Amino acid sequence: MTLNLKKYTNFTSLRKALLSYKKTWAAIAIVALIFIIADLCFPLPKPGRDSPYAMVVLARDGTPLRAFPDKDHIWRHAISLQEVSPYYVDTLTQYEDRAFWWHPGVNPFALMRAGWQWLHNGKIISGGSTITMQVARIIDPTPHTIRGKLRQIARALQLEAHYSKKEILTLYLNYAPMGGVLEGVEAASRAYLGKPSNRLTHAEAALLTVLPQLPSVLRPDRYPQRAQLARDKVIRRMEDRWSKADVADALSEPVTAQVVREPLLAPLLALRMKQQNKRSKTQQAVIQTTVDTAAQQTVETLLADRIRQLPPHVSMAAMVMDNASFEVLAYAGSADFSDRERFSDVDMVRAARSPGSALKPFLYGFAMDEGLIHSESLLSDTPQSFSGYQPGNFQQNFHGPVSVSEALVKSLNVPAVEVLEQLGSATFVSMLRRGGLKLEFPRGATPNLSVILGGAGARLEDMVGAYSAFARKGMAAVPRLTPDAPRKEQRMMSEGAAFIVRDILETGGPVARAVEGNGTYRGIAWKTGTSFGFRDAWAVGVSNRYTIGVWVGRPDGTPNPGFFGANVAAPLLVDIFTALPDGRNLSPNPPPATVSQEKICWPLGTRASEQPERLCPLQRTAWVLHGATPPTFADRLKTSSPVFTYYVDTQTGLRVAPECSKQASEQRQAARWPSALEPWLDAGLRKVALPPAWAPACAAIYNADEIIKIVGLSDGEILHRANSRDVPKARLEIRGSQAEVSWMVNGKLVASKPATASQVIEFAEAGRYDITAFDSFGRYDRISISVTR
Repeated sequence: MTLNLKKYTNFTSLRKALLSYKKTWAAIAIVALIFIIADLCFPLPKPGRDSPYAMVVLARDGTPLRAFPDKDHIWRHAISLQEVSPYYVDTLTQYEDRAFWWHPGVNPFALMRAGWQWLHNGKIISGGSTITMQVARIIDPTPHTIRGKLRQIARALQLEAHYSKKEILTLYLNYAPMGGVLEGVEAASRAYLGKPSNRLTHAEAALLTVLPQLPSVLRPDRYPQRAQLARDKVIRRMEDRWSKADVADALSEPVTAQVVREPLLAPLLALRMKQQNKRSKTQQAVIQTTVDTAAQQTVETLLADRIRQLPPHVSMAAMVMDNASFEVLAYAGSADFSDRERFSDVDMVRAARSPGSALKPFLYGFAMDEGLIHSESLLSDTPQSFSGYQPGNFQQNFHGPVSVSEALVKSLNVPAVEVLEQLGSATFVSMLRRGGLKLEFPRGATPNLSVILGGAGARLEDMVGAYSAFARKGMAAVPRLTPDAPRKEQRMMSEGAAFIVRDILETGGPVARAVEGNGTYRGIAWKTGTSFGFRDAWAVGVSNRYTIGVWVGRPDGTPNPGFFGANVAAPLLVDIFTALPDGRNLSPNPPPATVSQEKICWPLGTRASEQPERLCPLQRTAWVLHGATPPTFADRLKTSSPVFTYYVDTQTGLRVAPECSKQASEQRQAARWPSALEPWLDAGLRKVALPPAWAPACAAIYNADEIIKIVGLSDGEILHRANSRDVPKARLEIRGSQAEVSWMVNGKLVASKPATASQVIEFAEAGRYDITAFDSFGRYDRISISVTR
């Protein structure tokens, strides 16, 4: 305000003008002072001070996985002005408050119109409230009286003094009542429409604009007809801003709303995110995850279908990780979050449980990197004692000579322990830790040979990350749960070792791969595991795109007899791979430059091209790493060279020695089989691979201390079974041994007992029976009998 002195012609008029000028400024100053004092004495309630946002955990596409309401159980999701559909912002400001962007918080014309309508009609027709006044009532509720209206006006003026227009509008977007426990446009959009507010259509924007006027009366989930009438009124108000086509489309769109309920997808992951957020220095109201909605729904559906077939208290868990991004696409910590009987609130993705045999692929990969084995190295699947530790196989039978490929595919325990003994238990555990898989041991315990059969704890999440090494050239990934989580990976094993192990699990090995159309290629490489007492059943596998892990069991550790990895976990794993896009590989991957195929010899284990034919009774095709063909492990029972020389009588063909025979003899060489395997060789291989029996003149000298003898039946004996229900039996004993003796019938182990104890054999069916007895020193005897009717 300025004073023009030329207007005044005398002192009196000038004096009066100055006094009036001063009074005006004084009045303005007094009003301003009163406003400041009132603002200080009656501070504006801070928006959100007593009403924090609900925390919501989202999938990668913005779909809510689970929301956690505030302390008053109000669903309110934080949203900024830029994140809301422009249709909604435009509709809101045009329908609710056209003068919003220029008035000082109060629109006097709107108030006068509302007052005239009240006086003329005797009731309230419109409130005359601006958006700012509505925000004022939200943060400081007032009664619907003249006194309440005046207080609301004062608060609106305060808001305009403290906040910008965009900040006031953002407060409205977040706190406007939307019916029931819903507040804010984002919560309403997700609850009623199942979508974020940035994807609203014209019709949906109009619906959510009018809803705060009568939120209980216009709820679209309960009163769709009322909601549509109110919505259409808003749409028609927008005819001057929308095109005719947009208006027509909006009016033709029906009002449909889903039942308002708490989102519940990946609930245990959401709870995990909430707990992490609570510990964070910068807590967030909205947490983004890497979960893929479709993949999560697929996994949860498959788990829910399978869990109905399992007994009470049994739970399941599964995780799907993308091999390229390390992102966790599906996370199911339990099978049915609503079933408390199945310990649904226990997250088994993070629980440490015994993995059973699921660690065996890592053992064979490490052993290859250390130059101990190749894919067809000869191993002994026979009853053995490793410094007092006597492992058995899951099926309680043995297979004799097996390759690394066969041992891994059949998940044989004794060969795995044999390899671990060579590698070292502590070395194995440290290699796993180096690759990111940290095992948990009981307090005070140290790694031992049992670790390969489940003698330690592992988490499903860590197992998935570790197994990804078989699809990622030996690099193990750390699963990422949020988009901003760093990419972490560690070298688990070499690219070549990872390829060989994966190929064995995926195709059966080089021999099976070479047989076209044999149906063994599955497009997935997986391994199962079953902990002691059937407490845990595992299956973890990889394809080019995914690494997936499945766990089944009781979270309280109670055994589930008959539940093992192959019959409960593996079928679910395969179903998940099959259901996901690009889940299975169409063809095997080519080997890396460090891997090649070689013909190797049994029992020596070395390259066939380096050995004469007589030292190579069996040839196998093997994957070898860096061209290395390590020899078979040294005999655990006898200290001897891998190749030995012997003499054969040229006339009788029996074995002789110069000291006990004067007949003409021929010198020969043979490759020595491990002592524990000799009893398991079939007749044809024994004839080719082992020396003949000693000649009588030499047997008394060289065989006296090496022979054990089965007594009770003679080799070649024939038993006749009468036509009755009586089953023939024979009581057999062993002579020449004081050690523990194992008995086999037709290649199947039936008993292990002291040499002084007899063994009763029943002959339930007619036919041939091959009976073998061998002791812990590798000595054995074999007889064959026939049973006829």
